[in-house]
Amino acid sequence: MKKAVSILLTLTLIICFTACGNESESSTISTEATTTAPTTTSPSTSEEADESTSAESTSDESNKETQSTVQSTQPTSSPITETTPVPVPMDRIQFTGNAEYGQRTGTSATFTGLEPLPEKTLPIIDPDNLRGLSTTAHNHSFGVSKGGVPHEISVNNQKFYEKYGGLCLDTSGEKVIYLTFDCGYENGCTGRILDTLKEKNVPAAFFVTLSHVKSNPDLIARMINEGHIVGNHSDTHPNFSTISRTRMVEEIQNLDNYLRTKFGYSAPYFRFPEGACSENSLELVQSIGFKSVFWSTAYADWDVNNPKGKQYAFDTVTSRLHPGCVLLLHAVSYDNADALGDIIDYARAQGYVFKSL
Repeated sequence: MKKAVSILLTLTLIICFTACGNESESSTISTEATTTAPTTTSPSTSEEADESTSAESTSDESNKETQSTVQSTQPTSSPITETTPVPVPMDRIQFTGNAEYGQRTGTSATFTGLEPLPEKTLPIIDPDNLRGLSTTAHNHSFGVSKGGVPHEISVNNQKFYEKYGGLCLDTSGEKVIYLTFDCGYENGCTGRILDTLKEKNVPAAFFVTLSHVKSNPDLIARMINEGHIVGNHSDTHPNFSTISRTRMVEEIQNLDNYLRTKFGYSAPYFRFPEGACSENSLELVQSIGFKSVFWSTAYADWDVNNPKGKQYAFDTVTSRLHPGCVLLLHAVSYDNADALGDIIDYARAQGYVFKSL
C-alpha cells in the first residue's frame, strides 16, 4: 500500500515538471519568433513616410520660392548698347504717295532707322526697241505762265506725257501746287529748305542722283523721316534720249536699290536728267512701274554764280504760279532758300494748297 502511494506521488511530480517545461519552451519560441520575424510596413509607418515626403516636397517648394524671391529682388543687368532701340525722329512722319518703307524698329543699320528693303531687278522689256518707238529727243519746256494761267506749252506737254503716265501739270483745275526740288550736289542750302518746309508743314519731292545720296546720307534720311518724297534722278545723270533701254533701267535701278538697302525706302517717281526724254524712254520708265515727273513752272535758279537775291526769287516764282502747278526749284539756290517761306505764305494767301505727289 505505501509502495503504491509512493509511486503515484512520483508520477504526479513527473507530470507537473513536464507541463512546466513545455510552458517555458513555448514562451521562449514565441519570443524568438517576434524578435527574428522580417519587419513589415504597418499602416502607421506608411503614413509617417508620406508625411516625410510631403515635408521634403514643401521644403523644396519653399526653397524655390525663396530663390525666386531672391532673384526677383536682385537688380537686372542693363541691356547691351548695340541692341537698345535708338529713337528715330517721328514728329512729322506723313508717308504719302506710292512709296515703300521698311519696318521702323530703331535697331536697323540704315540711315533712316528703317529696316532695309530687298533689292529689285527691274524688267527690261524689249531691250532692243524692236517695236520702233521714237528715239527723237523731246527736250522739256514749260513756257512762262502769267496771270495764274498755265502756259499752252505745258498744257500740250501734259497731253503728250499722260499717254505714258507722266506729269507736268495737274489739269484738275484745283488750286494745288506740287513743290519739287532737283538735287545734284550740296552747298548748304538743303538743310535750310528742310527747316522751312518743316516749319510751314509743306510736303515736297526731292529728285536726287546716286552721288548726291552717297555724299549726303544725313540729308536724304531727314527728307524721308520728315515725310518728303525722295525721287529718282538717275545714277549718273545721262541724257535718256541717247542711251539704250538697258542702260536706262540700270540708271534707275542702281539708285533705287541703294535707297532700298541703305535707307529702307523706295518711291516710284522719276525725273529725266535735263528734262531730256523721248517716246522710247517715256515708255521704258512707265514699263518698270515709275512715273515721269516734269514741271510747269521754273526759272534759272541753278546758276549759283549769278545770284539775284531773295526778292527776285520771290517775285519770279509767285508771278508764275497757277492751278495744278508742278513747281521746280533747285536746292543749290541761296535765293530760293531765303525766299521759300515767303513764297509758301503768299501762295496759301492766294488759296493754293501744297500737295505731295
